[in-house]
Amino acid sequence: MNSRPRGVTTALAVLVAGAAGAGIALGIAAALGDLGSSTVVTQNIETPASQQQVVSTGGKGLTIPEIYERTAPGVVQVTSTQIVKAQQVNPFFQTPAQKVQALGSGFVIDKQGDIVTNNHVIQGASSIQVLFSNNITTKATVVGTDVSTDLAVLRVKVSPSALTPLTLGNSAAMEVGDPVVAIGNPFGLDRTVTSGIVSAIYNVGAGTLTTNGFPLLSQNHFPIPAIQTDAAINHGNSGGPLINSLGQVIGVNSQIETGGTSQGNVGIGFAIQSDTVKQIVAQILKTGTASHAFLGVSNISELTPEVARLYRLPVDHGLLFGGVRKGSGAAKAGLKPGTRKVTVAGQSYLLGGDIIVGVDGKSVGSSYGKLADTIAAHHPGDKVSLEIYRGNQKMTITATLGNRP
Repeated sequence: MNSRPRGVTTALAVLVAGAAGAGIALGIAAALGDLGSSTVVTQNIETPASQQQVVSTGGKGLTIPEIYERTAPGVVQVTSTQIVKAQQVNPFFQTPAQKVQALGSGFVIDKQGDIVTNNHVIQGASSIQVLFSNNITTKATVVGTDVSTDLAVLRVKVSPSALTPLTLGNSAAMEVGDPVVAIGNPFGLDRTVTSGIVSAIYNVGAGTLTTNGFPLLSQNHFPIPAIQTDAAINHGNSGGPLINSLGQVIGVNSQIETGGTSQGNVGIGFAIQSDTVKQIVAQILKTGTASHAFLGVSNISELTPEVARLYRLPVDHGLLFGGVRKGSGAAKAGLKPGTRKVTVAGQSYLLGGDIIVGVDGKSVGSSYGKLADTIAAHHPGDKVSLEIYRGNQKMTITATLGNRP
């Protein structure tokens, strides 16, 4: 997709010729990038004592072998199969359809047989197989998916005793520098573990001006709260867990940035934050789908006192925006986008439109995060009151939130 960051790579796939039965390895671009591991396979882990560092500050956490022993049985390999109709070149010769298999990872979350993975791993699949650590393969059905966060929940019918659920931890408690490990099936290798640290944390509601440059985007171009890590992850790790020093899942590995120089790991991977996973999975398990409230403004920039002074704006704080989606709550409420582009200190702003200064009676300051968090706390169909400046006049308008497209 053109909106993806350059160098982002995606899930490993295998093309199997339908009639001939010949297997050909083929990398197929999925909707979102695939994180994976490029170090040693440690299914039978025997780490020398000198390398068994504690995966926690203060020596309170588990060692890597301990984390692996506790959590690896809950990690699964996910194989999704699509039937692809071949392009007919010769009208007198019928080319048979082909099977395309995408390989990814996932992990068990309860004793009912529910498994979390990435949406892009199973998207468009006609059948899905799950391979457990005991080498038992079983068919999985889709409980529900969410394109906006690239998450999916699968379900398998197996004995509860065969399931090892992993615990979803608190991603909000993670800090840059915290140790983490990733477990998955890179390149089809079985339950590989790699270690690293949290390199950065990206929160959608923490001052992000636009989706441009946001490291983890959904297929429908919305930013996803992400954890960046240098734990080696590669093709096939998509959907696998990123685990903290307590053995808790704090992210779902989803994408890598290769810098455009390779197709493998270069130390920059991204996982969907577990707090987001909790919210979306809970919705999917309850209703089979997930919904996201949507206002409909875009190209948002945060007003600064300098811009307000230079262009004599009526307020020195607030949010400027350059787009209003047709048919959205913002459009129906009559919000007017800016049309005059100016540049101050290297940052572009669109002036001449409304300035959002408050939502639901609370000031947003000049923080896109406050607006985003407030909208995210609502449901489609809810009404929100927006305080705006239109020219020099302050007014309040009501918008009905829609569902994210």
